[in-house]
Parts: sequence; structure tokens; C-alpha cells
Amino acid sequence: MLQRVLWVSLTQALRSIALVLLPTAFITMVGWATAGSSNGNTSDPMRAALWLWLSAHHVPFILLLPPANQPGFLSYLPLGAMVFPLIAMRVGFIRAKARIDSGDQHLRLLRVFFSLFYAGIAALLAWGSDTTSVRPVLYYIPLTVIPMVWLATVNVRTREKGKYFQGVDLAVRITAIALGISSLVLGISLAFHISTIENLIVVLQPGWLGGVLLFLFNLLYLPNAVVATFAYIVGPGFAIGAHTLVAPLTHRILEIPAIPVLGALPTGRHPMVLLSAIAVCATGIIFYRKNISRGAINVLVSFLTLVSIVALVSYLSSGALLTKAMGSVGVSTWQITLAFVIELGVGIFFAWSIPAAFNSFSRRRAA
Repeated sequence: MLQRVLWVSLTQALRSIALVLLPTAFITMVGWATAGSSNGNTSDPMRAALWLWLSAHHVPFILLLPPANQPGFLSYLPLGAMVFPLIAMRVGFIRAKARIDSGDQHLRLLRVFFSLFYAGIAALLAWGSDTTSVRPVLYYIPLTVIPMVWLATVNVRTREKGKYFQGVDLAVRITAIALGISSLVLGISLAFHISTIENLIVVLQPGWLGGVLLFLFNLLYLPNAVVATFAYIVGPGFAIGAHTLVAPLTHRILEIPAIPVLGALPTGRHPMVLLSAIAVCATGIIFYRKNISRGAINVLVSFLTLVSIVALVSYLSSGALLTKAMGSVGVSTWQITLAFVIELGVGIFFAWSIPAAFNSFSRRRAA
């Protein structure tokens, strides 16, 4: 049985990798052929396909930028691209599970081997795509790939709602609602700055194929922009390069890269946005009232889950973009997490203290 689990895990890990890597290779080959090349070496688009595939797994890159081989680092990677490997992982694991008709013990073993094989193959592909100019950071692969596999496969089995599952589920729902509201705000900002976005597209002059790729590029980076919008609403704001800050009380930015989605940036300070902190505090009240009926431990578990999700999403949506001047792009993980904890904590404190004070006052009055 162990040999069957090993074989199924390996074949489905390869299938999951190919499910994303092959279409990516096709796109890079078409782009390479359309743009033209001074030589017929197809290794360049193949390496580019591997780099795109690795970036979808949030593996950063160490760069030597031409023409002077200036050192660079790329860790500001698209959150939207993570959807494709997550779907492929889930499909592969479901197929593997269907071939192993056994109990929970073999299912756990299958998940372990599937994760290890996937991460091992990813490490080999990263090592094979290494060049003097672009070097994937290999030690990030187990740190990003294995958690992604577990995230994609953890809900494949039938869920039994444990004692604290509802609190965790509430934390996920609140995060989804917050990001949904941020998406709405971002959409409104895009609509108000449509002329700026059109000007940025005209400056780029991408052509028909470049236009398609530019559209996909902006689409995959939209989740990063949504998280940045959330940070703006909460208060800390975000950066578009070193020594920059876009926040309700601060607007310190000189120029922006020619990326159309950045046309939605606010053009000045907007202190009234900080009133949204009241909504976060109100969310804390609702959060506490929904959880307290299941016990204080459930409140703590749900709260820690919510804070962890915010911190993780913030970390994944920020990073460095090639040069030192763009070494800080996106949100500050610790600032947005701290601001969210304080604002949510204020709401939880009011939800706990006001009924407690009222009950204490009622007991004294009755005595």
C-alpha cells in the first residue's frame, strides 16, 4: 500500500505541475516568437516560463540588472497568480485521493508525500532555471510551496465542525468581507481615475499581444492592490518605492511606474477616510458577540486566526520590485496588523465592557 501511495503522489504532483507550467510555457513561446529574437535558442522562453511558474508560488528572485549588472531583488509577486497552482494542486490531490480508497491514515500519508514530491520537483525546476542574471531563492520553496499544498488540500476530506471551527470560519468570513469592501473602493477609484489609466496605457504602447499580456499582468496584481486599499482604509497606507507613503494623513510620492492599475492612486491626503476605523471597531463588536456564546477560548482562537490571516495576506502582497528605489512596495505587514488589532480590539473591549458594566450596575441597584 505504501508503494501505491508513493506512486500516486508522484504522478499527481507531476500532473499538477504540468497543468500550470505547460500553458505558461505556451504563452511565453508565443510572446518570444511574436517579439522576435536574434537567435533561435528556445531555452530563454523556457526559463521565463519556469520563472513565471515559480513566481506564481511566491518564490522570490535575486537579480543582476543590465546593463551594469546592478543587484536587484524581486519579491513583489502577484497574489492573483497563486490561484492557478492552488487549483492544480487541489485537482491533483482529489485524483490521488480517488485512487487511494483507504482511511484517514493513508489520506494523511498521501498529503505528506504529495507535498514533498511537489516541493522537491519545484526545487529541481528552480535549480535548473538558475542563471547568472536571475536566481530563484531556493530556500523559499519549502516555505511557500508546502503551505500552499496543505492549504489547497486540507478541505478535501469531509469536514467535521469541531469546537472551534465556527470561530475560525467567522474569521475567514470577516476577512473576505473586508477585502470585498476594499475591492469596491478600489473599483470606484479606478472609475474616477479612468483618464489617468488610459494615459498610462498610451505611454506603454503595448500592441495587441502586449495589451493582452498587460491586461493579464494587471489582473493578477489586482489582489495586491485590494490589500493596499484595505491598508489605506484601515490607516497605515502603503508604499510605492523607498521613502514613499500613501495614507489618509500622508501623501509622499513623486512619481509612479507606468502600470495602469496604479492610476487609481489618490492624488492627495484624505483624512476623512480614517472614519472607516469606526467600521472596524463595529466589526470587533459583532465579532465578539458572535463568538462569546461559544466561550472565551473560542473568541481567542477566532481572533488569532483573523490576525494571522491579515498578517499573512499583507506579507504576501508586499515586497521589493527589482531596484533599490522600489525596494518597498505594498503594505507594511507589522503596521497594518498592529492597526487592525488595535481597532478590532477597541470594538471587542466595548462589546465586553459595556454589558459587564451594565450587569454590575444592575446588581448593585438590586442590592
